[in-house]
Amino acid sequence: MRENAVKRVWAAGGKVVNGWLAIPAGYSAEVMAHQAFDSITVDLQHGLVDYGAAVHMLQAISTRAATPLVRVPWNEPGLIMKMLDAGAYGVICPMVNDRAACEAFVGACRYAPVGYRSYGPLRGLLYGGADYYAHANDTILTLAMIETAEALDNLADILSVPGLDAIYVGLGDLSVSLGCPPTLDPTEPVVVDAIAAVLAAAHDHGLKAGIHCSGGAGAAGRFAQGFDFCSLANDARLLAAAAKAEIAAARVDC
Repeated sequence: MRENAVKRVWAAGGKVVNGWLAIPAGYSAEVMAHQAFDSITVDLQHGLVDYGAAVHMLQAISTRAATPLVRVPWNEPGLIMKMLDAGAYGVICPMVNDRAACEAFVGACRYAPVGYRSYGPLRGLLYGGADYYAHANDTILTLAMIETAEALDNLADILSVPGLDAIYVGLGDLSVSLGCPPTLDPTEPVVVDAIAAVLAAAHDHGLKAGIHCSGGAGAAGRFAQGFDFCSLANDARLLAAAAKAEIAAARVDC
């Protein structure tokens, strides 16, 4: 089976730089895939992407070496399995607030006897290889999003679920849940402390920790803090930022 580059980087003690796709287009996904990301996530939750577009985007990502991941819109087993069958090599699942939700999420990503994923990988076989079934349980990544006060209260139970590989801090919803404005660069002590607590707890349980960042500088700071997986601003934000910078350069003497 094709290797999961995220797991390879982690095994070597490295940090993963993850791209993020909100634009529902194969071409923009392909452009992003041609950059030096370790992995790229197709966002079906807050992006404009539906299942049909996601399949084309996964195909575009597979033209290069970045590992294809998805964020599903909800902890719904049918769609999780469908995205894995389409060739995603890992799933970021939102709003995992307790142990039962985490068990349901992880189980949907694993074949029996450790899970209840239904067999029929279709494009997963094309991307992963003929021995997909034999190695899928050990190759597919599971990342549970910690983004509510409830999840913080249940953190130890969530992190102890067998088969969970990593957590992913959802900064916007975590900030809102703790009574603060949503932002990718929080400064409120209650949010800052919560992030540090989640990071420490994940590592104490032998899990990796990921987080969404406002850009490269923010990611560098999070890596220095100890995070193992950082997502840069999504493709739409990067496009807007680049356009804004070029317009400013063009009008410097206007």
